[in-house]
Amino acid sequence: MDGSLSIGEVAKRAGSSVSALRFYEREGLLPKAERVGGKRRFPEEAVQRLGIIDVAQQAGFSLEEIRVLLTSIDEGAPAHEELQALADRKLPEVDALIARAQAMRGWLSIASECGCDSLESCALFVTEPKPLQVEQSSQSFSSDTLRKSGVHGRSEPAAPVRTQG
Repeated sequence: MDGSLSIGEVAKRAGSSVSALRFYEREGLLPKAERVGGKRRFPEEAVQRLGIIDVAQQAGFSLEEIRVLLTSIDEGAPAHEELQALADRKLPEVDALIARAQAMRGWLSIASECGCDSLESCALFVTEPKPLQVEQSSQSFSSDTLRKSGVHGRSEPAAPVRTQG
């Protein structure tokens, strides 16, 4: 034909689904496809654009953030300007996720060695509310402190063992 691709061809080349392409088109992430004989026909650039969308999603950008990035590029702005601004806003979110994941890992590591007879007597559960929300508190569980305290694993009630992080 004229260098345009069917929706199925674009989906196959991009490793995506036809329904995802329809969704991205409806959401404005892909330009509206030309209709030929009632069927969508996309330019070959649609495959590259889907690749950009995929990488941006893997980097943690929301569809709205991706839309902002693509719109700025479509309007002729240098790609790095909006990309840097989005990355600068996203990095603190990622840092908070990493901190939360590290706190969760520490708690789960200790829990994997638990020998308590009941949750009521377990130092892991006798704590302040929301112990894993590290972004709201500078406190965190210390696995060394829990282990060294000798409290974890006993059947008698234990005071929560927490350290300043």
